[in-house]
Amino acid sequence: MTWLAVLLAVVGAAFFAFAARLQHDAVHAAEGALRVLDLLRRPRWLAGLVLLVVGAAVHAAALGMAPLSVVQPVGVLAIGITAVLDGRRRELPAVALTTFGVGAFVFLAAGSATATPVAPEAELTAGLVALGLIAAPGLLGVLAAAPTARALGFGAAGGVAYGYVSVLMRSVSQDVQQGAVAWSTGLSAAGIAVALVVGGWFIQHAYAAGPPHLAVACLTVVDPLVAVGIGAGLLGEATRTSGLVALAEVACAAVAIGGVVVLARSPELPVLPALPRSETIVNDGRAMRIVIAAETFPPDVNGAARFAHRLATGLAGRGHDVHVIAVDPVGVARTEHVDGITVHRLRSHRTPFHRTFRIGLPWQVRGDVRELLTRLTPDLVHVQAHFVVGRYVLRQAAELGIPTVATNHFMPENLFGHARVPAWLQGVASRWAWRDLVRVFGAADVVTAPTPRAVQLLHDNGFPERAVPVSCGIDIDRYRLRPAVRTNDAPTVLFVGRLDEEKRVDELLRAVALVPRLHADVVGDGSCRAEWELLAADLGIADRVRFRGFVGEEELLDAYQGADVFCMPGIAELQSLATMEAMAAGKPVVVADAMALPHLCRPGRNGWLFTPGDVAGLAERLHSVVSDPSVTARMGAASSELISAHAIESTLETFEALYARAMGLPLVVEREALAA
Repeated sequence: MTWLAVLLAVVGAAFFAFAARLQHDAVHAAEGALRVLDLLRRPRWLAGLVLLVVGAAVHAAALGMAPLSVVQPVGVLAIGITAVLDGRRRELPAVALTTFGVGAFVFLAAGSATATPVAPEAELTAGLVALGLIAAPGLLGVLAAAPTARALGFGAAGGVAYGYVSVLMRSVSQDVQQGAVAWSTGLSAAGIAVALVVGGWFIQHAYAAGPPHLAVACLTVVDPLVAVGIGAGLLGEATRTSGLVALAEVACAAVAIGGVVVLARSPELPVLPALPRSETIVNDGRAMRIVIAAETFPPDVNGAARFAHRLATGLAGRGHDVHVIAVDPVGVARTEHVDGITVHRLRSHRTPFHRTFRIGLPWQVRGDVRELLTRLTPDLVHVQAHFVVGRYVLRQAAELGIPTVATNHFMPENLFGHARVPAWLQGVASRWAWRDLVRVFGAADVVTAPTPRAVQLLHDNGFPERAVPVSCGIDIDRYRLRPAVRTNDAPTVLFVGRLDEEKRVDELLRAVALVPRLHADVVGDGSCRAEWELLAADLGIADRVRFRGFVGEEELLDAYQGADVFCMPGIAELQSLATMEAMAAGKPVVVADAMALPHLCRPGRNGWLFTPGDVAGLAERLHSVVSDPSVTARMGAASSELISAHAIESTLETFEALYARAMGLPLVVEREALAA
């Protein structure tokens, strides 16, 4: 039973560590004096409270199985867990030292401590001792001017209160297990409630005054010292402990405390001074410091990454000071200056969903984002997605009073293939994903989507009727002026994009098999590539299909010019940058009659629409375009004409107008693109 109690205590320590991380984030973000009602409105604080309750229940079960002297010191592990959650890898040796000290202490205590009943008189004496021990550090916390001293004082006072809670929990647990519930049991339970409230009050103020690891350090040192001291001095749990064992326990405790002290004294990340502004005119709509938050950014190869880069470099070219916040493709936090912009890379980690898809851990991203926004003091933040980076940038910008714009490129279907979501769960997952997006983007001052259809999709899924369409825009001349490069004499259809389920490249391959001499160039990579390569072989067209994987920008430009027609069979396109790029290169397009693709195709003029799933219809459309060179040329010229409405300069002007709107600046002339 003793070792089961130790295991439960370890689980409880983990709950306490996660709870401390969540509640510190919520409390530290609060402005002014702490108010209970304000904290109750913060989901992160409430989530931390739930974890505290669960951790307390697990800890109470452990106390009912083993002596206080064994169970309580295990809580020291919470500080090591908190350090790991904070990404403080340099402190791992100190964590190991603390863990060793605690482990050795528990090993010795488990063999020498004796479980004894807790008498009401001992509870009362312990309560008076606890009151005296709370008063001194609590007074320090109230009177101290330095934040570190306040955090230490409040944390120590909270630790004393929680240490007394453990004594009362053991008393109640023993009464319940023995069936000896009496009026004294009720008083003990009431004492638990009072001590928890008092300790909680001190700990929340410790969170507000300093970093979470400092508050946890105080708790995990003071709490067990008080509890073990009461157990040994008032409850008689140390009667079988020899002098040599007691000395060894003291040495182990000193080792553990030494590790905790090292952790507690480790400095927080430095708060760097605000960056000086290079522009002479600020906040007049002409020269702004803009932060673009992107979940994906080059060298990632996808439409969202390319748009974020195009937007950032375009704004920088118009004189703005542009900073991008994105996760690092390798994993190390760093800052780089490239293409006239400053890119702040956040720590990232691999995911099981895709070999190239990386995410930042929420608790790491939140702290890094707050430090960056505080240092950069941007005039405006433009968020490109509502996932981890976008979510915390938007939240921190709102708390700091920075105007915000959010652009949605997301459809749940775009992630189902990555995450391997089963078909039966996709409906529920889709509804939950939309609700989450609506909640996160609801905090933005201005919300956009790339097309009118994408805006309508937002409104259909619960977002208020205030989103506006703004095309992603492309550098048309970059594609139009590229010299033609042919790799074969046969007609060629091009696809560019991720090779994932929602792109439906298998339908394109089956259609190619029905069109004599038609070749296919497939640019991109993804989870379905191997499957579709096998399909091409099964269809007998492996010699007519070239899977090129990810390619560089120059090779991509050549691929557009070398094709006769472009095909996008995907059904989850909010705009399709690849289709726009093919049009800029002067190519006819054959695209699925789904989502926003009909905005780009004028049937019979610059290409054709086809019904998703109709392979024969797709084959017929492809054949009608490539079988007559005059039709190919005529439709390609129409694509060049139609794409002019999506020039990147028009997009940049539109966003500048929206930035001014978000900042509350008067506009002399409303941009025509806003009304489009």
